[in-house]
Amino acid sequence: MAASGTSSPARPSSAARHTPGDGLSALAAELRALPPSCGPVRLVAVDGHAGSGKTTFAGRLAAALGGAPVVHLDDLATHEELFGWTGRLREQVLEPLSAGRDAAYRVYDWSLRRFAGTAEVPVAPVVLVEGVGAGRRAVRPWLARVVWMELDADAARRRGEERDGPDLAEFWAGWARAESAHFAADPSRPYAATHVDGVTGRIVPGTVGEPSTVP
Repeated sequence: MAASGTSSPARPSSAARHTPGDGLSALAAELRALPPSCGPVRLVAVDGHAGSGKTTFAGRLAAALGGAPVVHLDDLATHEELFGWTGRLREQVLEPLSAGRDAAYRVYDWSLRRFAGTAEVPVAPVVLVEGVGAGRRAVRPWLARVVWMELDADAARRRGEERDGPDLAEFWAGWARAESAHFAADPSRPYAATHVDGVTGRIVPGTVGEPSTVP
């Protein structure tokens, strides 16, 4: 979820270290072993409700993968198009990677309310895409795996509101309506083969080693 008052979306710190038994090493090894899904890349979505810990987990998983590139969907969404980023993702990231070329996408500045700056996405064995709707229907043909953060919408929203403060309460109210409508029409969770506890950050037992449910 993007915060409207910052130059870049407010995100939890991704510096948290993984600990033995959290399943990250096993998941990283499993992801590396998957067949490529987007040209030479294994594209992995980290999805869940806003405030569920996607950015933090994606950062930890990227580190466990040896520095995998991470695409943040907050950088591709806008105030007017909270979920209207599919075309930009496809044209600027998915199509170049699928052709074996490094990608770069324009980054939206939530303070200036316009795109400013560029983020590079080099071809790598695994590339992560994190954000609400990362596992949506239009993206799944390029995905090797969907990872879902297990934290219900109300708890995730409370966490996000505490993180962003009262100045963004109105934004959160509008976001909650848009997110609810999105997942009602285009759910990601049924397609996730890996589930992560949004409170502890640990991978839910039994969801590493399952075959991916991405068609």
